[in-house]
Amino acid sequence: MLVQQVVENDWRLVQDVRLRALREDPDVFGASLSREERFTESHWRMRIRTTTTWVAVDVDGAGRGIVTMMQEPGSPVDDRHIVALWVAPESRRQGVGWALLDAVRQAAVAQDARTVSLWLLDGNHAAGDLFVRAGFTRTGERQVVPRDTSQTEERYVVTLRDAASA
Repeated sequence: MLVQQVVENDWRLVQDVRLRALREDPDVFGASLSREERFTESHWRMRIRTTTTWVAVDVDGAGRGIVTMMQEPGSPVDDRHIVALWVAPESRRQGVGWALLDAVRQAAVAQDARTVSLWLLDGNHAAGDLFVRAGFTRTGERQVVPRDTSQTEERYVVTLRDAASA
């Protein structure tokens, strides 16, 4: 399995993996399949251009996982935010999630980020276990999921460096 940072010309690969993620695990994302199925090539290219995305690909070049990192609007300038971490069911528990998180961590360190954060939907225990094992801590900060107000999510964070070393 190879984890590669994608570029605009990889938009079809990103589209394939993202739509598969939304198709197979629709309840763990803040987005909807029906909305993203309507995205055009320019939407996918813009998404790749404005965020940093990695895809885990197998030896045949098929996408088996995806993660995106961004600077979330309104968050501290030295925080990087994980969105849309997903691993294909047939590739779970094989280190793909770890490899994707490592790519994010390395990029965040290279960008001099102090923290990496994410929002995790309540009840997504497998992902929560992965994040805690990867050093993330639960913050207790909670919010209602905008597209489904019957659900809530919690913010997790990992510290990469002390504030004093900033």
